[in-house]
Amino acid sequence: MRCSMWWHVRQEKQLPLDFSRKHFIGGMRGEMPTPEANWERLVRAALRGERLGVGAFGQPVSGVAGNVPSCLANNTHIDDILRAADEIEDEDRNISRILCEHAYSLAQNLDPNSEGRGVLQFKTGLMSVIKQKLAKKDGGGIDRSQDIAYLQEFYKRYREKYKVDELHEDEMKLRESGVFSGNLGELEKKTVKRKKVFATLRVLGTVLEDLTREIAPDDAAKIISEEMKRVMEKDAAMTEDIIAYNIIPLDVPSIANVKAAISSLKCYTNLPKLPSDFPVPAARGADVLDLLQYVFGFQKDNVSNQREHVVHLLANEQSRFGSIIGSEPKIDETAVNSVFKKSLENYTKWCNYLPLQPMARELEVIMHQPIAQPANSCTSPDGVSFLGRVISPLYEVIAAEAANNDNGRAAHSAWRNYDDFNEFFWSLRCLKLNWPWNLSSPFFLKPNKKKMGLLSVGGGKHYGKTSFVEHRTFLHLYHSFHRLWIFLFMMFQGLTIIAFNGGKLNWKTIKQVLSLGPTYVVMKFIESVLDVLMMYGAYSTSRRSAVTRIFYRVLWFSVASFAVCYLYIKALQDGSNSAAFRIFVFIVGIYAAFKLFIGFLVRIPFCHHLTDLCYRWPVIRLVKWLHQEQFYVGRGMYERTTDYIKYVLFWLVIKPLVTPTKTIVNFKDLQYSWHDLVSRNNHNALTILSLWAPVFAIYLLDIHIFYTLMSAAYGFLLGARDRLGEIRSVEAVQRLFEKFPGAFMTNLHVVLPKRRQLSSSVQGVELNKFDAARFAPFWNKVVENLREEDYINNSERDLLILPKNSEILPMVQWPLFLLANKIFLARDIAAESKDLQADLWLKISRDDYMRYAVEECYHSVKVILFSVFENEGRLVKKIYENIEKSIKDTKLQLNFRLSNLQFVMSRISALTGILKGEESPNLLQGAVKAAQDLYEVVHHEILISNMGGEDIDDWNDILNARADGHLFSNLKWPKDPEMKALIKRLHALLTIKESAANVPRNLEARRRLQYFTNSLFMRMPAARPVSEMLSFSVFTPYYSEIVLYSLDELYKKNEDGISTLFYLQKIYPDEWKNFLSRIGRKEDTEDSELLDNPTDILELRFWASYRGQTLARTVRGMMYYRKALMLQSYLERITSEDGTIAGTENVTDIAEGFNLSPEARAQADLKFTYVVTCQIYGKQKEEQKPEAADIAMNEALRVAYIDIVETVKDGKPHTEYYSKLVKADIHGKDKEIYSIKLPGNPKLGEGKPENQNHAVIFTRGNALQTIDMNQDNYFEEALKMRNLLEEFHCDHGKHKPTILGVREHVFTGSVSSLALFMSNQETSFVTLGQRVLANPLKVRMHYGHPDVFDRVFHITRGGISKASRIINISEDIYAGFNSTLRQGNITHHEYIQVGKGRDVGLNQIALFEGKVAGGNGEQVLSRDVYRLGQLFDFFRMMSFYVTTVGFYFCTMLTVLTVYIFLYGKTYLALSGIGEAIQIRADILQNTALDAALNTQFLFQIGVFTAVPMILGFILEYGCCQLHNNAAAALLSVFHIFSWNKDTLFWQNNSPWGGFVVRHIKFAENYRLYSRSHFVKGLEVVLLLVIFLAYGYNSGGAISYILLSVSSWIMAISWLFAPYLFNPSGFEWQKTVEDFRDWTNWLFYRGGIGVKGEESWEAWWDEELAHIHTLRGRILETIVSCRFFIFQYGVVYKLQASGTDTSLTVYGWSWIVLAALFVFTFSNKAWVNFQLPLRLIQSITLLMALAGLAVAIAVTDLSVKDIFACILAFVPTGWGILCIAVAWKPLVKKMRLWKSVRSLARLFDAGMGMFIFVPVAMFSWFPFVSTFQTRLLFNQAFSRGLEISLILAGNNPNSEI
Repeated sequence: MRCSMWWHVRQEKQLPLDFSRKHFIGGMRGEMPTPEANWERLVRAALRGERLGVGAFGQPVSGVAGNVPSCLANNTHIDDILRAADEIEDEDRNISRILCEHAYSLAQNLDPNSEGRGVLQFKTGLMSVIKQKLAKKDGGGIDRSQDIAYLQEFYKRYREKYKVDELHEDEMKLRESGVFSGNLGELEKKTVKRKKVFATLRVLGTVLEDLTREIAPDDAAKIISEEMKRVMEKDAAMTEDIIAYNIIPLDVPSIANVKAAISSLKCYTNLPKLPSDFPVPAARGADVLDLLQYVFGFQKDNVSNQREHVVHLLANEQSRFGSIIGSEPKIDETAVNSVFKKSLENYTKWCNYLPLQPMARELEVIMHQPIAQPANSCTSPDGVSFLGRVISPLYEVIAAEAANNDNGRAAHSAWRNYDDFNEFFWSLRCLKLNWPWNLSSPFFLKPNKKKMGLLSVGGGKHYGKTSFVEHRTFLHLYHSFHRLWIFLFMMFQGLTIIAFNGGKLNWKTIKQVLSLGPTYVVMKFIESVLDVLMMYGAYSTSRRSAVTRIFYRVLWFSVASFAVCYLYIKALQDGSNSAAFRIFVFIVGIYAAFKLFIGFLVRIPFCHHLTDLCYRWPVIRLVKWLHQEQFYVGRGMYERTTDYIKYVLFWLVIKPLVTPTKTIVNFKDLQYSWHDLVSRNNHNALTILSLWAPVFAIYLLDIHIFYTLMSAAYGFLLGARDRLGEIRSVEAVQRLFEKFPGAFMTNLHVVLPKRRQLSSSVQGVELNKFDAARFAPFWNKVVENLREEDYINNSERDLLILPKNSEILPMVQWPLFLLANKIFLARDIAAESKDLQADLWLKISRDDYMRYAVEECYHSVKVILFSVFENEGRLVKKIYENIEKSIKDTKLQLNFRLSNLQFVMSRISALTGILKGEESPNLLQGAVKAAQDLYEVVHHEILISNMGGEDIDDWNDILNARADGHLFSNLKWPKDPEMKALIKRLHALLTIKESAANVPRNLEARRRLQYFTNSLFMRMPAARPVSEMLSFSVFTPYYSEIVLYSLDELYKKNEDGISTLFYLQKIYPDEWKNFLSRIGRKEDTEDSELLDNPTDILELRFWASYRGQTLARTVRGMMYYRKALMLQSYLERITSEDGTIAGTENVTDIAEGFNLSPEARAQADLKFTYVVTCQIYGKQKEEQKPEAADIAMNEALRVAYIDIVETVKDGKPHTEYYSKLVKADIHGKDKEIYSIKLPGNPKLGEGKPENQNHAVIFTRGNALQTIDMNQDNYFEEALKMRNLLEEFHCDHGKHKPTILGVREHVFTGSVSSLALFMSNQETSFVTLGQRVLANPLKVRMHYGHPDVFDRVFHITRGGISKASRIINISEDIYAGFNSTLRQGNITHHEYIQVGKGRDVGLNQIALFEGKVAGGNGEQVLSRDVYRLGQLFDFFRMMSFYVTTVGFYFCTMLTVLTVYIFLYGKTYLALSGIGEAIQIRADILQNTALDAALNTQFLFQIGVFTAVPMILGFILEYGCCQLHNNAAAALLSVFHIFSWNKDTLFWQNNSPWGGFVVRHIKFAENYRLYSRSHFVKGLEVVLLLVIFLAYGYNSGGAISYILLSVSSWIMAISWLFAPYLFNPSGFEWQKTVEDFRDWTNWLFYRGGIGVKGEESWEAWWDEELAHIHTLRGRILETIVSCRFFIFQYGVVYKLQASGTDTSLTVYGWSWIVLAALFVFTFSNKAWVNFQLPLRLIQSITLLMALAGLAVAIAVTDLSVKDIFACILAFVPTGWGILCIAVAWKPLVKKMRLWKSVRSLARLFDAGMGMFIFVPVAMFSWFPFVSTFQTRLLFNQAFSRGLEISLILAGNNPNSEI
C-alpha cells in the first residue's frame, strides 16, 4: 500500500474528541458521516496517481508513512507500522488494513483531541485512504473479531515464504566464504533482504502483542500458542541490527573494541542497584549511564546519545593501543585513562584555578547507598528532571536577556550575552548559587521588558555584565592594543627628535629622548582610565581583585605621570646638573630595568612552568596579579623559546620632512589669498600639519606594509620548502609519474614489512613493481571518480588507468597515457637507425617511457603467444631464444630485419584485436588466420636466416602444418580476466598513434591530478591503519539553500534568455559531453531529449548541482571520506604480512566491490560520521518543500534538526522544542535516532552558530571538521585524511594542536574575472597568508571552514561556535580566539585541500565582504580580542593585530590617507600658501622643501599590498601563467574598490552564492554603492579638480599627473567599477532600459509599504535610519563641515573678487547661494498657483541670464568664475544637506523637510547623471561591450565560449 494524501487539503468537519479505535471501527461500518465530496474526489485522484507511481509533476509520491506529524513522532511505531502495511498490501490487503487501523488507534491515543499541528489532517487522511483502498469490493462489512487470528496466520505464512530460519544462516555462510569480489554483491542483497524481512516481522509481532492486550488473557492464550510466542521471541532477537541506532548497535555489538567499551561501563557490585522497575534492555544490561539517568532524571535519548559517544571514544582510543583478543574483551586501562583525562581536563584546570577540590557531594552520598535514589536537586512534584530543575531556570534567564537585545539593535552593554553567563562560572561567586539552584539569587533576575523599543532601566534590579563590557567605541582599539600604540607613538617621537637633531647622538639629543618617559606614563595613565570606563556596567559582578587592580592602576599611573612629568619639566628648567634631573633619570632607569627584567623572566620556559605549579601560593598569585589581570582563560599563552625567537626575528628587520619643516616655521609674512583666520602668528602650523599628517598616517601604515612584504617573502620561501608548485603542469605529471608509487607508499600507505625488506636491498625493479601494484587501486579509483564526475571521458579514463601489475610480467606496467605513441616512435627509430645495437638502445632509452613501452610490448607478446599457442609454443620459445641470444651477442640487427617491424606490429594488433573479444567460431577462425599471417611475416620479413639446426624436426612439422592449413588450428582462446586485460592493453599500445601529452584535457582534472601528485612529495605524518586512526566527524550547517537544482531552476531564464543549464553547458562544454557519454547519449543530444527519461532527468539535475554551490555537491564531496576509508580498510585487510594481496588472482581490479564489504563498511562507520545540521528540516518536511525531499539519506549521513511540537498545556497553547537526529533506514526513509527535549527555542543568538551548537552533541570521534554548504571535497584528498589527523599527535610547539588548518581551493574562479579576482584574493590568504600566521607567527585563528577541530577539547570548552547576537556575527574566528586563550595551538597544513565556492558577482562579493568587515568591527568590541591583545607577548600581539583588526584599520587608514593628502593639497592651493612657499623654495633652491611639497603615497601602498598575491601565484602556477592572465588588468580596480567597501562596513560595524550572468540594473547598483562609493568618489574628483585649478606645481602637467594619478585611479574605480564589472554593462539596449528604470525609481513617490527598491524617497529614508543618536548627529555635523572649505577658498579665487580678502566676499557668496535656494525650491509655497509661478520663474530666469551676461561684459566677472562658483556651491549644498538630515527632527519642526528632500533628490539626480553619461557614451561603441565581456569572462573565452553572443540573447536553446 502506498498511502498517499494531499496535505494542503483541509477537512472542515472535525472528528469527535473521544474518537478511539472502537469509534473508528464503527465509522468504517458506516456509523461515521462520510467526508466531503471534494475530499473524496481528491483522495481518489491521489490513489489513481499513486498506482502509476508518480505524482502530478512526474515525481515519486510520498505516503502517509513519511508524513507522520512531529507531535506524534515520539511514537515511532506509527511510521514503522504504516511502512509495513505499504509493503505487504499486495500480499494481503486485509492484514494491511489491520496495520493501518492500529496505527490510527495509536495516533488517537497519543492525541485524542487532534490538537497537535497536522494531527487532524493526518488522521482524517489516513481514515479516508483506508476506506478507499482497504474496504472489501463487495461493499460488505468487515469482521474484525478475527483480526488477531488473521495476523497470526499471516505471520506464519510470511516466515515460510521468505524462509526466515534459513535467511540468517545463508548470510553467515556467504559472509564466511570470503568477502572478495564476486560474493560481495550477493552478500549485500541478502543482508538487505534479511533486514527488511525481520523489520516487517518485528512490526507484525508488535501489533499482535498490542492487539492481544485488548482482550482477556485467557482468550489471548487460546489464540496464541506458547510455540508461537517462542517463535516471535526468536525472531525479535534477530532484529538487533534493524533497531534504530546511530553508528554502532550497542545492544548487540559485533566489534571487539566496542564490546570491550560497553563492558567497561557496566554497573559493578559496589555501585547502588537500580530499582527493579527501571527499564534496561536485557541484551545490554545496566550500566553507569543508566544509574545517572535514574538519579538525575536525564532524558532517555540524551543518555543513549552520550552512551554511544563514550563507547565510541573508548573503542577508538583502544584501537590505538592494539587489538583485543578473546571472547570476553576487556578494554585497556590506558585507553580509559586517556579518554578520562582529556574529557575532564578543563574541569580539572577550573578547580585548580579557583582553587577548589573536585566535588560532586550529592552524587557521592547516593553512591554509598545500596539502592539508587533520585537526586534531591532534580526532584520536583512532576518527577525527576535535570532539564526542568537545572537547565530550564538558567535558560529562562538567558532567553529573557536575549529577548531584550532589540534584535541586535540594543547596545551590547545593556544585556547579558552568552559570554557573561559563561564567565560567571569562572569565579567562586558561582558557588553562591548553591545546589540545587537558589532561584532567589540576583543572578536569576530577569530583565524588564522593553518599552517603546527601549530597554527599561527602572522598576527592577538588573544583574550586571560579567568581567567585561562591550561598549561601542573606537577606544577599544587603543584599549586592547595599548602596548602597540605606545610603541608606535614613542618610536615616532624618538625618531623625530633624532631627525631634528641632525641624526647626532649628543647630550642635547639624549635629554630630548628622555622625554619618552613622560610620554610612556601618560599613555599608561590613559590606558588605566580606559580600564575604569570600559568596566562600567560590570563592577557589581566582577571579582574584587579585578576591580581593586583597576583602581590601583589608575592611582599608580596618576601619581607616576604627575611625578615624572613634573620632574622632567623641572629638569629642563634647572639643567642637567640639577637634582631633579638625577632623580628623573634614576626613576626612569629603575622602572625600565624592572620592566626589562620581568620581560626577560617571562620568556624563560622554566619560570613559566614553575609559576604554574605554584599558582596556589599567595605570593605567586600576587606577583602575577601585579603583572597582568588573571582570567580563567588566557593563562599560559607563551610559546617555546625557539618559536618565540622565530616570530621576534620576523619583526626585527622621517627624516625627509625635518628640513622643510624648519624652513616653513621660519618663513615670515607669507601672503594668503583668502581671509586668514587661524594661521597668523603660529609659525604656519596648518601648512606644517598638511605636510606631516599624511606622513604620520603612512607611518601608522608602515607596520601593515612591512608585514605584507615580509609575510609574502617568508610565505613564498616556506611554500618552496614544502615543495608547493613543483608539479604545475601535465608534462610534469607525466615526467615524474614513475616516482608517484614510491611516494604514495611512503606517505599515504601503511608500512608493510616486505616493502621495508625490498627497500633495504638492491632489488629496485621488484620494489618499483611492489609499489606500483599497491598504488594502482588507489590511483584507479581517483581516475574513476574523475570519470564519474564527468571531468574526463571513457577514452581518457582508459589511458589513465594503472594496470594491476601482477607477476605476469617482469616489469612495471605504466598507464597508457605515458606510453601512447611511444612504440611507433621506437619502431621508426629502429627502422631508420644505421647505428650499432648499443647506440640504438641508447637512443630509445633517452625517453624512459619509450623504453618501458618497448619492454612491455616485448614481454606481453611473449606471454600472450605462449598462452594462446599450445602445440606451437615451441616455435614462439625458439624465436624468443634467438632474439635474446642476438641481443646478448649484439647481433640483433644482423639476424632480424628491424625495418619490417611495422608488418609484425600490424599482424600482432590484428591478432589481439580478435582475441580481446568473446570466443565464437567466426572469431576463432579469424584468430587462426591472423596467427598464420603473423607467422608468415616473421618467417619471411623479419628473420634473415632460417632457424634450423637441432630443431629441424620441429620446423619441418610446422612447415607441414602450414602447408596442410592446420597451423595454429588448436589455438587456445584466452579466458583468464588478467590475460584478457593484458591483450586489450597490448592492442591499445599497438594501435594508439596519437600522443596523449594533453591527457586529461579538462583543466579541473589537470589541476586536481597535479595537486594530488605534488602533495605526495610533501611532508606529512605517516599513515596508520584505518583501524588505528583517529575517528572524526564532518559537520555542515544548512538552512534553506539549494540542495539540488530543480528543472524549473535549471530552465529559468534571465532577461537575456539565458538559463542556468545553458550557461553551464557553455562554461563546461567538455564536461557536458562527458556527461552525455556517461548516461549513454550521443554528444550532440539536446538537453530536451533527456526529459523523456526520469533517470536521465535526475542525472541532469545532479550534473548541474555538482557545478553550483549546492548542498548536494557538499554531501557528495564529504562522503568521499567514507569511500576512501572503505577502500583503505578493505585493501589493508586483504593484504597479507608479506605484502601480497589475497583473493584477487582472477580479477583485474583488486579493489572491485570494496564498498560492499561489511567489514570495510563497519570500520568506516566507526571512524567517520557526517552530520548535516538543518534546524528547519522538520518544518520543511511538514510543508513538503523540495529542500527536505532532496536531502538524499544514506547510511553514513545524519541530519540533525529542531522539531517544533505544538501542544496544549493547562488549556493554553504550548510549544516544545526537540533536537533530533535522523538517519536512513533500510527503506531509504529517515529514521529518528535521538529526540532530546530542549528547554525552549534554541535560537537566542546568531542563527548559524546556534544551528551548530544544538547539533554538535550528535557528532562523534576525536576530531570534527567543519564544512560549509558551499564546499566540495575530492576522493584523492580524502585519502590523506588519516595523515592529517595524525597531526594532533605531532610536535607543533609547546601546546598540542587543537585546530588543524586546511588549505582551500576556490573552485568558482573560472566563472568570471570577478570570480577569479575573489579566488586569487582568497587563495592568497588561505595559502600564503595562513602559512605565515601558523608558522612562525603563531597567531593563525579559525577563519571558517574546513578546519579540523580537536572535538573533545572544544566541546568541553564551550563548543566550536559563539552565538551571541551581533557581537559574534563572524562566529568562525571566535573558535580560534577561544582555542588560543585556552592554551590551544592552531596549525596550517597544505598537503590536503578542500574545495570552496565563493561569490562571483560584485554585489554578492560586496555583501559578503561587508559581513566580514562588519564582523571584524564587532570583534574590536569583544572581550576575546581584548584579552588576546593584553595577554600575548608584545611581538605576538603585534602579529595578531596586523592580521585581524589591524588589517581593516589599516585599510580604513589607507582611504583616510588619500583624504588627508588631498585636503592638505587643497588647503595649500586655496589658501595660496602652497604657491608662496614653492616660489620661495625655487628662489632658495631648497630641494628638500620642493620634494616635500610634491610627494604622493598611494601608488606605493597599492603595489605593496598586491605582492602576496603575485608571489603566491608565481609559486604555484609559475611566472608564465601570471603573464598570460589578461584579466590582471582589472585587478587593481577591484582591489581599490574593495578598500572603501571594507572601510565602510568596518566603520559602521555592520553585518552570499551561485552563478551570476544577470545584468544588474543601473538603479540597483546606484542604491547599493551611492553613499559608500559614489559620494566619496565624487568628493575625491572635486578635490583633484580644485588642486588642478588652483594648485601650483613647478613641474607643470607632468608634476600634477605624477602627484594625482593614483588618486584619479581610485576615484574612477569607486565611481565606475560596479558598471565595469556588470555583465552587458555597456550594451546600448540595456543602457536605455537602465536609464528608464532609474528615472522611474528616482521620481516615484514613496509611501507606506513602498520599498526602497521601488522608490527613491523610500530608499532615502532607509539610508538615514542609522543616524538616530545624539552622538551620531553631532559627529555627522562635525564631519560635514569639511564641505564648506571649498566655497570659502574658491570665492577668493574668483576674478571678480580681485585682491579683496575681506569677509565681505565670503558673505556675498552666501547671499547668492541663498537666492539660488529660494529660486529653486520656492515652488512648494506656490503649489496652488502653478501658472503664475511658472511665469514668474521664467521671467526671473531670463533676467538672471541677462544680468549675468551684462556682468561678464561690464564687470570683472568671467565665464571661468561661473564654473568656479559651481565648484564652490555644490559641496556647500551637500554639506547643508548632510547637516539637515542629521538633525531631521529639528528640520521637520521648521517645516523645511520637503525642501531638504527635494535638494537631496536633485543631488542624487546629478550624481547619477555624472556616472551615467560616461556609461552611455561608451555604450554607443559596440566594441566596448565586446571588450568588456572578454575581460569579464576571460576563462570562458579560453575555452572557446562566445559569452558576448550569449549575453546578447543569441540563445540556440530559446525554443526549449
